[in-house]
Amino acid sequence: MDFIINDFEGPLDLLLHLIKESKMDIMNIEIEEITKQYMAFLDKQEKMNLEVSSEYLVLASELLEIKSRLLLPNNKDEENVEAEDPREELISRLLEYQAYKDITKTLHDKELLRRDIYTKTPENINNYIDDSHEIHADVTLDDLVNALVNYYQRKNDNKPLKTKVTVNEISVSSRRHDIKKILSEKKRISFFELFPVVSKEYIVATFLAILEMAKSRELVIKQENNFDDIICEVNNNA
Repeated sequence: MDFIINDFEGPLDLLLHLIKESKMDIMNIEIEEITKQYMAFLDKQEKMNLEVSSEYLVLASELLEIKSRLLLPNNKDEENVEAEDPREELISRLLEYQAYKDITKTLHDKELLRRDIYTKTPENINNYIDDSHEIHADVTLDDLVNALVNYYQRKNDNKPLKTKVTVNEISVSSRRHDIKKILSEKKRISFFELFPVVSKEYIVATFLAILEMAKSRELVIKQENNFDDIICEVNNNA
């Protein structure tokens, strides 16, 4: 674990902070000024009787070496030969360290976000399915809806061109009462015979009434084979 002076985790963190505070270009560090600030910071720690880790002192010596190399005259006489910049290696290390800091912050933010997300492994939902409301093993709700849509379309296509429209309020409870009365007399009836009136209000109320009665097991809906008539009959086992 890196030794921490105040809020700085290691010498590169301190140096990066000083560069940003001085508003220097990291690609063109003013070594003399930044070295002065870095050494002043370490000196302050020592005056406060705080132990300074050796790695901070190592970087201090590197800064002093780079400073001295920059002060030395360039002895290369060859034309078009660019002298090596003593700051190059330090800049490379600082850029790499900055990249790691940015990634660490991003990962930390994602960790905080992920902490508020809860997941659950997939499981078999059949354990939670209530079979008591199943209409019939051979007739699904989709089957009933499709049959009803086709029936309504056929009736709609065959109705007279001129019709007198009357508005009567049809309730689910009233249709349920009517269907109970029909079944008490016939015991067994075609699903489509329960829709003698072809209007959206009447069909919707009747359809919902049938579903409620099937759910409460007052009637059973059956279909022997595909495309056969759908039969509603009294549930003798209720």
